[in-house]
Amino acid sequence: MDNQITEKKSWQENCRPGKRRLIQLYSAVLYNAYVKGFIKGEIYTGKTKLMCVPGFNCYSCPAAVGACPLGSLQNALASSGNRAGFYVFGIIMLWGLMLGRTICGWICPLGLIQELLHKIPTPKIRKNKITHALTYLKYFFLVVFAVAVPLWFGLKHGKAVPGFCKYICPAGTLEGAMGLLSNPANASFFKMLGIFFTRKFVIMLIIGLACVFCYRSFCRFICPLGAIHECINCAKCMDVCKQDAISLKAGKITLIAPAGGCADDKPDSAAKRARGKRIAWAVALAVLAFALLWYNVLDKSAAEINAPATETEEAEVTYSYSVGDVLPDFTIECFDGQDFHLQDNRGKVTFINLWATYCGPCVAELPHFNELAGEHPDDIAILAVHNSMSKDDIPAYLSDKGWDNLHFTLDTKDKLVWNIVGGGSTMPQTIVLDRNGKVIYNQVGSVTPELLEKLYEQAASGE
Repeated sequence: MDNQITEKKSWQENCRPGKRRLIQLYSAVLYNAYVKGFIKGEIYTGKTKLMCVPGFNCYSCPAAVGACPLGSLQNALASSGNRAGFYVFGIIMLWGLMLGRTICGWICPLGLIQELLHKIPTPKIRKNKITHALTYLKYFFLVVFAVAVPLWFGLKHGKAVPGFCKYICPAGTLEGAMGLLSNPANASFFKMLGIFFTRKFVIMLIIGLACVFCYRSFCRFICPLGAIHECINCAKCMDVCKQDAISLKAGKITLIAPAGGCADDKPDSAAKRARGKRIAWAVALAVLAFALLWYNVLDKSAAEINAPATETEEAEVTYSYSVGDVLPDFTIECFDGQDFHLQDNRGKVTFINLWATYCGPCVAELPHFNELAGEHPDDIAILAVHNSMSKDDIPAYLSDKGWDNLHFTLDTKDKLVWNIVGGGSTMPQTIVLDRNGKVIYNQVGSVTPELLEKLYEQAASGE
């Protein structure tokens, strides 16, 4: 009977999450506090999305409330020809100086996923000469995909191409792509998938499988953020130290102490640590509760797509932007100082394109719009509306592009055009109106010159 009790306690102790695991779970929930994102099938676009969180967490995850530091770094490098991303470098340096590799071991959601995969019972690969040699691959991915590719496309071609996110990152595939595709509201996205997504999906599966057999394979062999040193401050060494000689501290504050206490302990040190632990968890849980309440209930920037009501209106106004509806009139100032008034373009075929400088497919298709407008200068009006979240100097970005046949504008803070046309968080999006202002096309996804010409002919004929 005693043996059974001992075995039961041992099993409970082994399966009960430790302090590090609880903090990992806490961080994952805090970074992804916008639970409504999974319900709506859209990503969060509020102000905190401009800030980098410490650790790998994909910007495109429907629940993410912050940006991934590596993705932000790549976008800053890609835009270095037009602006310097000092704020991104500053935030990354701040996290590094404050937390170091503790980020990897304690608060990185992707690290948590890898560790959970490694718990699947299979034969494990221990450290050896081959795994040690493979750790140098991190520097290759850092230099080539995280630095060289964004710089090349940004300076040479004026495109924002975050190389690591686009070609490698498993977090983008798992959290971003699959997170959005899992929602029935995004069923139309499946027709946008091709061999590129298939390659990234296979890469994700290979990395995930590697993590099952080899502890934190992504961190050890691939992660550009981990290309500094191997220790992730996981504190597992404390469990095997028989001398109780190891503790984990932040300055003078002891985060984890050995069972027998620290060598420099005072009589009340253990009591102070216990009290500090209770206070820290109480504050942390209060912060998490507020974050969940804020992002899912209180934050107006995450409200349903609608136009703001006027002072005399008691209810919010909802616009009709589906195929067959007549798009409501609006006026917005363009970068050239002129107003684009939708009503003034009745009689023409009107294209409205939602885009952003940091969206590679958006930038790639804009020359097609410009060419189409040049071929029908008196019969087409094209308005390119940039996302209001961006801090880029968009006129400077456009200055050498030669897209003079298009009307460029920045959406207003209250999302005037974005709301009117039913814009979401996924870009690019194209809306086409016939000569009477009726919507004949409103879809997310890239367009080809052939499709644009076909849409023009359909809108011009009134079919």
